[in-house]
Formats: sequence, C-alpha cells, structure tokens
Amino acid sequence: MHEPDNQVRGVEEFIMEKMNRGILTALSAIGIAQGLKIFTHKKLTGNWDVKQAFTTGGMPSSHSAGVAALASYVAANKGWRHTETSLATVFGVIVMYDAQGIRRHTGEIAQLVNELEDHLAKFSGEFPSFEFVEREKELKELLGHQPVEVGVGALLGTMLGIISAKLEDKSTKTRSGRTYVKSGPRYPRYLK
Repeated sequence: MHEPDNQVRGVEEFIMEKMNRGILTALSAIGIAQGLKIFTHKKLTGNWDVKQAFTTGGMPSSHSAGVAALASYVAANKGWRHTETSLATVFGVIVMYDAQGIRRHTGEIAQLVNELEDHLAKFSGEFPSFEFVEREKELKELLGHQPVEVGVGALLGTMLGIISAKLEDKSTKTRSGRTYVKSGPRYPRYLK
C-alpha cells in the first residue's frame, strides 16, 4: 500500500488538528453545491456562467447541502441518539424550511414588485404629470429554492457528510503505528 510522504501527512494532520472536521465538511458541501450550480445553469440555459457559483437560489441548495452534511457527519460520529445530532438536525430542518419557504416567497414578492415597477414606468410615460423615479437596479428575484432543489441539496450534503465521517474513521484508526480508540474529539486513547 502506498504511504503518503511525511510532508503531505503532516499537512493533513495539521489541518485536522487545527480545524473542526464538521465545519470543514459543511463548508465543503456548500462549496461543491455552489460549484454544481454552474453545471445545472448550463443544462437549463445552454450557457456557461461562472457567476452562478456566487448566487443564491438555484439547483442544488447549498444551504441544504451544508446543514445536511453537518447533521449526517455528526450522526455518523456520535450516533442518532446523541444531543449534538439532534441539534444539527433541528438546525438543518429550520434552514431547509426557510430556504424553500420564506426565502422563496420573498423572491416571488420581489418579482411582483419588479413587474409593478415596470408597469408604473410605462404608466408614467403615458401621463407626464405622474412623477415616477425608476430604480437603477431591480430587486433580486432568485432568493430561495423550490422543494426539489432543497431535496437534492440535502441528499448531496448527507452523502458528503457520511463520506467525510468514513474517511475520518479510516485516517484516525492507524497513525504512527498505533490504533486509536474514539473517546473524544482528538482520540487520545490507544490500543497497541
């Protein structure tokens, strides 16, 4: 079996010791979901648009991916009955509900306001005595997600959270010729 050189292993150990793996997992899921928006935009419109990686809304939901990755990572490490799993899951459900509910409706209202402004601009052109100052920028309409976008984001995040937990299990079982036993966040107990 190929052993990574000491420098690479040292960087990996440094990152894992200095950073919280759950946070890294959630942020990675968010980044991957945002990157996938470029490809889903291309499939829908036929145009490549890198700016899609920095937008809200769209397929898949990066909010859902992030919270689902965190919840599944915690569940894989702590178990389904642990308080931390409960907290991550409830937090995730609230975020996903907000993404497909309140934020989506806010976007729909913004769309109606933009249409109303267009009608007022047309109306003011027909009646010069009607004063109307048009805004320079329209309100952002794509704020939230359709339920399917939230669902796909949650599935992506769950998959990434479980993979991260499994990779962590594999990498922490044998280091420096010792086998670690999970007994805390840094796995301090050893088996010979």
